[in-house]
Amino acid sequence: MDQRISFITLAVSDLEATRHFYLDGLGWTAELYVPDEVLMIRAGEHLMLSLWDERAFEAEVGPVRRGDGIVPITIAHNVRTEDEVDAILDLARRAGADPVQPGQRRDWGGYTGYFADPDGFRWEIAVNAGMEHLVIPPE
Repeated sequence: MDQRISFITLAVSDLEATRHFYLDGLGWTAELYVPDEVLMIRAGEHLMLSLWDERAFEAEVGPVRRGDGIVPITIAHNVRTEDEVDAILDLARRAGADPVQPGQRRDWGGYTGYFADPDGFRWEIAVNAGMEHLVIPPE
């Protein structure tokens, strides 16, 4: 088996609110949008972010676990500078992200902040010192 990920699929409770957040708010572009079913966004050369209506997700995959707390996953978007981290967190705030945790220097040497999309999925915006060449496409 090849060591790679092709899709990250997240079940969302309100696909239209999700579409508005990612496309209108963050300025991303849909690769595929089927109302009331799925929104697919190319997130890398060989990676798709698939945002799937929760009812359709459950019909195919099975029941979604529900309860209090934060969904136990983060999605990271790495950038080159701390200013970029802060600018993206500001963009997310203007797009309606709630909560937004401001960027801060971490004990491990990076600089990160977080925002939540309409379903509470946490996005980490980060500068990972020393790993830029591994996670950021060349300019």
